[in-house]
Amino acid sequence: MSTPRPAAQGPLREPFGRLADGTEVHRWTLARGGTRLGVLAYGGVVQSLELPDRDGRTANVSLGFGSLEPYLAGSPYFGALIGRYGNRIAGGRFTLDGREYRLPVNDGPHSLHGGDEGFDKRLWEVTPSSPAGLTLRLTSPAGDAGYPGTLETRVNYTLTEEGALRIDYAATTDATTPVNLTSHIYFNLAGEGAGPVADHRLGLAAGRYTPVTETLIPTGELAPVEGTPFDFRRAKPIGRDLREAHPQLLHAQGYDHNFVLDKGVTAAPEHVATLFDPGSGRVMKVATTEPGIQFYSGNFLDGTLAGPSGRTYRQGDALCLETQHFPDSPNHPHFPATWLHPGRTHRSTTIYSFGVR
Repeated sequence: MSTPRPAAQGPLREPFGRLADGTEVHRWTLARGGTRLGVLAYGGVVQSLELPDRDGRTANVSLGFGSLEPYLAGSPYFGALIGRYGNRIAGGRFTLDGREYRLPVNDGPHSLHGGDEGFDKRLWEVTPSSPAGLTLRLTSPAGDAGYPGTLETRVNYTLTEEGALRIDYAATTDATTPVNLTSHIYFNLAGEGAGPVADHRLGLAAGRYTPVTETLIPTGELAPVEGTPFDFRRAKPIGRDLREAHPQLLHAQGYDHNFVLDKGVTAAPEHVATLFDPGSGRVMKVATTEPGIQFYSGNFLDGTLAGPSGRTYRQGDALCLETQHFPDSPNHPHFPATWLHPGRTHRSTTIYSFGVR
C-alpha cells in the first residue's frame, strides 16, 4: 500500500515588512508533498524553499533574506521574478519597426533583467489560486523602463501533488514589445548558507551555448560544448572545470552563460537539467518549454550579504538555472524571437521537481 502524500497546506499569508511609503508586504506560504515554499508579494520573490534530505531532515535550499529590508536595500535578484526582459540587452537599446528604443543601463553599458527597476522590484498583486497555488499579477505601463506597450503579466506558482514547483508565465501587450520572463532562484541543495556548491553534480541537455564578450553580451555564435568546460551533457561536479583558463570562464569569473537546449521551444515542458548534491542526497530536475537556460555559478557573491541562517554568502555558494529565451535576442535575429505582438499571449512553463538519492 502506498503512503499517502501530505495534503496541501495554505496558502497562508503573514506580514513581512513595509515599503518606504508604508505599504505592507506579505509573505505567502504553500506546503505540499514534502515541499514548503515561501513567496513574497515584493518582486514575486521565492524567499524560501524547504525540502527534506535523504534522512528526512528539512532545510531551506534557496538563498535570500529573513526580512524585507535587505531586499529593498539591494538584492542580487535572490528568488525574484524577472522582467520585462531577463538577462542582458546590449547597450540598453534595440530597434523595432525602424525606431530605436533605449533602456536603463544597470550592468556596465548594458541593461540587465529589465533595468534598475525591473519586475524584481515591483509589488505584485497576489491571490490564492488553489490550496497549493498562487497567482501573481503585474501591469507594466507603456514606456515603463523604455519598453513599448502596456504589458499585463500573470505568473502562477503551484506545488504539485508530488511537491514539485511549477511556474507558469503568461503575458499580453497592446503594442509589440520584447518579453523574456524568468525566475532567479539561487539554489544550494545542501542548504542555504551551507557553503560552496562545487561538489553539486549538474547535467544539461545542451550541445551548444552562446559565448559572450568581456561584458557578457552574446557574440551571436552558437558554439559547441564538445571539448570545453561547458560540456555538461554527462553530469559532472560544477567545480571540476571551473578554474580552467578558458577565455569564457575568465570573462564571467565562472559560469554565467546561456545554454542552447537541444529540444528548442516546446509546447509542453521537457526535461533539460538534473542537479544532485551528494552530501544531502537531494536531487532537482528541471523541465521547461523554453529554448535556453542560464547557468550562473554565483560568481559575484562576495561575502557582504547574509541569509536567514546568519551565514554570509560567498563566491560559488549557490547556482541559478534560469529558464529563458536567449540574452540580447532583440539584437540577434537568428536567435529564437522574443517579440510579443498584440492579440498574442506569451506563455511558458518551468517545473522544478525534487527527490533524494
